[in-house]
Parts: sequence; structure tokens; C-alpha cells
Amino acid sequence: MPEYGPASAFRRHRETRVLIKLLRTFLGPYRRPIMLLVLLQLLQTCASLYLPSLNADIIDNGVVRGDTAYILRYGAVMIAVSVVQVVCNIGAVYHGAGTASALGRDVRASVFGRVQSFSAREVGRFGAPSLITRTTNDVQQVQMLVLMAFTLMVSAPIMCVGGVVMALGQDVPLSAVLLAVLPVLGISVSLIVRRMRPLFRMMQVRLDMVNRVLREQITGNRVIRAFIRDGYEEERFRGANTELTDVALSTGRLMALMFPTVMTVVNLSSIAVVWFGAHRIDSGGMQIGALTAFLAYLMQIVMSVMMATFMFIMVPRAEVCAERIQEVLETESSVVPPGSPVTKLLKHGHLELRGVEFRYPGAEEPVLRSVDLVARPGETTAIIGSTGSGKSTLLGLVPRLFDATDGEVLVDGADVSTLDPALLARTVGLVPQKPYLFSGTVATNLRYGNPDATDEELWHALEVAQAKDFVERLEHGLDAPIAQGGTNVSGGQRQRLAIARTLVRQPEIYLFDDSFSALDYATDAALRAALSRETAGATVVIVAQRVSTIRDADRILVLDEGRVVGTGSHHELMDGNETYREIVLSQLTEAEAA
Repeated sequence: MPEYGPASAFRRHRETRVLIKLLRTFLGPYRRPIMLLVLLQLLQTCASLYLPSLNADIIDNGVVRGDTAYILRYGAVMIAVSVVQVVCNIGAVYHGAGTASALGRDVRASVFGRVQSFSAREVGRFGAPSLITRTTNDVQQVQMLVLMAFTLMVSAPIMCVGGVVMALGQDVPLSAVLLAVLPVLGISVSLIVRRMRPLFRMMQVRLDMVNRVLREQITGNRVIRAFIRDGYEEERFRGANTELTDVALSTGRLMALMFPTVMTVVNLSSIAVVWFGAHRIDSGGMQIGALTAFLAYLMQIVMSVMMATFMFIMVPRAEVCAERIQEVLETESSVVPPGSPVTKLLKHGHLELRGVEFRYPGAEEPVLRSVDLVARPGETTAIIGSTGSGKSTLLGLVPRLFDATDGEVLVDGADVSTLDPALLARTVGLVPQKPYLFSGTVATNLRYGNPDATDEELWHALEVAQAKDFVERLEHGLDAPIAQGGTNVSGGQRQRLAIARTLVRQPEIYLFDDSFSALDYATDAALRAALSRETAGATVVIVAQRVSTIRDADRILVLDEGRVVGTGSHHELMDGNETYREIVLSQLTEAEAA
């Protein structure tokens, strides 16, 4: 339910300040176009205010007296003033639309750039659906507010104040009607807007929810069909959609109430002006032209209030969106680039972890505790452990997907937090547990790590990754299309293409995060044999659940609940480590393990 009271008032004040701060920051570079726009709006508004006076003058001094020359002369002046008004209005709208579009572009670019700097921790905190909504819909709401402000709101106060002054110039006693009209309009609009503000905040939250559910259902379409959960997912989406619809309907009802309220006040005020104006004309205190001009000014005043009403409708939602945008922009990544980065390494491929600990924010227990690891060039180091023991988290610390909360992660003797990000990316190649392919072709995905790779290098990487055969069978080979996420290829093919993508980069340290899980035993064995030749001089770290994948590693690290409980070769651990022995015997017989 919408909130009211001191807490709600404080929140509204904070949201207003955030919106002003956001606009001041991103509209700063466009001061000149904005000044020109304000000047054009001032000119066109002055022209609009001058027209009723000219019309009154023509009626009183031309029509009433039958002076055709006077009518033609001042009619030509009215045409000239109208032309000025139209030209200035076109120029104002042109510059307003251009500036608003530039603002939207700059805000989107800033939000996108900030999100790109986020570590996995920040992305998980906001959630992908919310970040998408903030980058698109929220920015669009702020952009629309600025567009409406430049095209309507700039002229509204000028027209309102100018209309009151010009109306007073026509007849002061009759202007008493304005003293009753304007407060009633202001109070009516403010009461409605006050109720709309919390609804707009709720609408953005509900929109996030719809995006999240829809994204999950599209991504997990195969799982839904496999478990025949179509009905359940339809009901889940219907629930999220209904909640959004309910809030939108509540907002729509308030918006629908606003315009009849304003028009009721307008019509009643027009009746009052005609009624009292007729008595003024009858008593000789006012001319017909002056009454006509007064009615025109009344309509201009009311139109300015109507334009302000449009703004009042949009401001609450834009304030909520601005706060959500600013929240992203003010969030600092937990992975901070070094101020004076190391740009050159003396060693090649030496990886070491010293007393590493990692704890998620707010977590009672760390995921990793006092982990020590040494991986050298020319060796294969394997990491094995039960689900949730921290294997993937450990690998993620090396390329700085997130930073260790304690201890050191060293690459060639230098802490990864001091390395230049480009140097770290060239040195470390990670094949993630869930390989992701981008929309494009096989070639564009393989060149993601090395844009200058030749076709021969791509085919070589595919051959090592045991992917050459199926790529050759594709209709266009390297130019075969790949759908977003690689959904048009199988899980095993995605894994092999991801491995090939890392091989194309030719890093000095290879990190394989359970990257062979979707492969059959024969392909797994062939791939590991080819990799051992290809990466003979590099450092290889493999995380795997399958014992057969890592049993021939030079060194095996056994993790249990975030701690290293054993290090050694397969035979050493089988003889002296109960945790490793249990894992092995859960997959192999005693004879196979030996």
C-alpha cells in the first residue's frame, strides 16, 4: 500500500534531490542549447500572450467602429506575431528533443559503463533483470521528463505569470476570478500527485519482477518443458503481470481523475468570467474585446496549469527512476583497478595463493578459509571437492571476478589487484563452469579473446578442443551463426567452443572450471590429451567433479567446506586422505581407483 507520513515525506524530498543532482550532472555539458531553448520558449510565449491583446484591439477599434483598414493593418501584425511564435516553437522543440536524447544517451552510457565495472558481487546484489530495467526503462522515464520539461514546462510558468499580468491589464475587478481558480487548481493537482508518487515507485519494482520472471522462463525454457511445468510458469507470470497491472490501474485511475478535475475548474471559471464580464460590459466598465481577451488569457493560464499537470504526472515516476539510476552510478565495484598498475611481469605463468579467504557481504561464514596453492608452468594442478566447497569461487579470484577478503593471489609474484587489467586478461584465461556464447558466428566468438587471430589459428584451436569436426559439418563453417547464449548448439559443443575461445588467446595460465562436465568419456580423454600437448609450457588449473579428468594431474588440491584438507598426487591422496578417497570411491571401484 502507498505510504504517507513523515517517512514518506522524507523519501519524496530525497528522491527530488536525487533527480535534481542527476539532471545537473548530465545536463551540464548542454548549457548553451538549454539557454537558446529557454530564449526561444520565452519569445514564443510572449508572442502567444500578445495575440489576445491584438485581437481585443481589433474588435474594439476595428470591428466595432467598422474600420477595415485598421483590421487589415493589425491583422497583418497578428500574422507576423504568429509566424514568430511558430518558428520559435519549432526551434525550441528541436533543441529540446535533441538535448533530451543526448541526456538519455549519456545516462545509458554511464549506467552501462558502471555495470561493466561491477564484479560478480555487485551484479548479484542488483540482479540482472533490475540492471536491465534501470538501463532502459528508468533512463527512458528521465529522458521523457526532460523532453516534456523543455517543450512544455519551460513555457508554462512564463505563460501562467504572463497571462495573469495581461489579464489584470484587461480588467482588474474581473481578475478576482483568478484568485479563486488558481488555488483550487494547485490544491487539486497536488493532492492527486501526492498519491501517485508511491504508486510509481511500486510500479518500477513490479516491472523488475515481471522482467525477472520473463527472463527466467525464456532462459529456462527447456527445463520447463522437460518437467511439463508450463501451467505453473504461466500462473507465475500471470501473478507478476497482475500485480503490475493492479498498480498501473491505480495510477491510471488517478491520472484519469486529474484531467476531469482540471477541466471542471476551467469550465466553471469560464462561466464565472462570462457572467461577471457581461455585467461589467453592461455597466460600461469593460469592452467586448477586453472580455474576449480575458477569456483567452484565462485559457492560456489554464493551459499552462495543464502543461504543469503533465509534468506533475511524470515527475514522481522520474524521481523514482532517477534514484534507481543513481544507486547504480554511486555503487563502487569491489574490484577496483589499481592506481599505478603493473604493466610487465618478469616470470611467466606462476600462480600462488597465500592464506586466501573470501566472504560474501553479510555472510556468517567465509566461503574460503586460509587457502594455499602453488601452480607452476608446465604442471597441471587439479582442484576437487564436494558441491559448495568453494572450487569455482577460488578460480574466480585469479582473474578478479571478485577480490579475496583476506590473503594474497599472486600471478608471477605480483598481487592480481596491482596488475593492469589488460595484462591480467592476457595472462589468465578462464573457461567458466557455464560457458556463454554471444550472438554472432563461430568465428566472432572464437576471436572474442584475440580479434587478430587468423582462420588457421581458429581451426587449430577447434582441433585441440575437439570441436573441429562438428564445426566443419555446419553449413557455413566458421561463419555459422551462433544464437545468444549458444542455444542453437548442444551443451558439449558450447563447452568445446568456450575452450577453443580461450586457446585462441594463448594465455600463460589456463583455468578450467568444470569445463568437461558435458563431454562423454572418449571426448574428454581426447581433449585432455590434446590440451596436455598444447599447454605443455603453460600453467593449467582444473576444477572437476569427475575423478577420471584429474587423476593424472601433477598436483591435486582437495577442498572441504572452503578449507584445503589435502594436497598431493592421486596415489598419495588415495593412501592418506579420507575425503579424497570417499570422492574417488563414489565414482570408481577400488580396482579402477588403483
